[in-house]
This record gives sequence, structure tokens and C-alpha cells, in this order.
Amino acid sequence: MSVPAIVWLVVGLTTLIAVLATLIALVLHVLVLGRAARRFQDEVGPLAQGIASQGEWASGRARRLSAPRPPRGS
Repeated sequence: MSVPAIVWLVVGLTTLIAVLATLIALVLHVLVLGRAARRFQDEVGPLAQGIASQGEWASGRARRLSAPRPPRGS
């Protein structure tokens, strides 16, 4: 083998190892992010549902209060 071929082989293998290490780190970070998102959903989900139901109740009450009422004494 010639010297340029050995240099290219070393550069290629080094690049391959670096790319594989980056991909492994990326996969691990995606897994950590997925776990964090699931935990966030578990902790915040019930609060968000409670706020949504209170919002529905408040909008229904506002509709009832703003509805025209028949005149009194008629």
C-alpha cells in the first residue's frame, strides 16, 4: 500500500468513528428527550385538563349571563 492510501484509510476510519459516535449520542439524547416529554405530560396533563374544564365552565357561564333576559313584571 502506498502512503496516500494509508492516509486516506486512516482519515476515513477516523471520520467513520466520529460519525458513529455522533449518531449514538444523538440516539441517546432522543431517548432522554422522549422520557422527559412523557414525564412532563404525566405531571402537567391533569392540571391542563382541569384548566380546560374550568375554561369550558367559565365560557358557558359567560354565555348564560350575557343572554338576553325577558323583561320583569310582564
